[in-house]
Amino acid sequence: MAERSFTVRDMPTSDRPRERLAKLGPEALSVAELLAVVLGRGTRGEPVTVMAQKLLGRFGNLKGVLAASPEELGDVTGMGPVKAAQLKAVAEIARRLDDPEYVATGQVVKGPDDVFREALARLKGKKKEYFLTVLLDTRNRVIETHEVSKGDLDSSIVHPREAFRQAMLRSASSIVLVHNHPSGDPEPSEEDVKLTRRLLQASEIVGIPVLDHLVVCDTRFVSMKAKGLM
Repeated sequence: MAERSFTVRDMPTSDRPRERLAKLGPEALSVAELLAVVLGRGTRGEPVTVMAQKLLGRFGNLKGVLAASPEELGDVTGMGPVKAAQLKAVAEIARRLDDPEYVATGQVVKGPDDVFREALARLKGKKKEYFLTVLLDTRNRVIETHEVSKGDLDSSIVHPREAFRQAMLRSASSIVLVHNHPSGDPEPSEEDVKLTRRLLQASEIVGIPVLDHLVVCDTRFVSMKAKGLM
């Protein structure tokens, strides 16, 4: 008869990582125990907690474990493709916590500084011009930051239909326009002013106010509203 796998159910209840997490909270668990919860099942004759400890020993720390390739993870006894995939999924979830595309929205925008911080996470270091709309609800909370276009900014690239499409789909109460100047100089150009005025006219037709238009670079920004350009 083949030996069955050694799982956390074979451990005393008080020692099982999953039960300890439920009773004491995740902060009470060691890194090895947290990894054991993710992995779920050990190998023949070896608890999953031992496998977790082997991973930490092999790669040095949690960051090393999550950065390891599936092939490197496979070098640890018992780490097959399924367990490797589970760890890579956790690594990707952790990465996306710092990615504004995936972080939950709801930040309240009180002024252009808040919009700048929201946009900079997407635009910092970009070598092309990007045009974004920051969609706000009735309480000025961010619904979504939407990429409208990228490339040289002119009125043919940013059409009013595209600028307001997502705002209408998401029932935004207002929007803030944002685009970057990769040159590092956020001073609005004549073309920026023309485009802003065109979009302001469109906003009156669709009934979604444009609160501001920020021109940003990596370290600073210009509010076109504050400069009296809209």
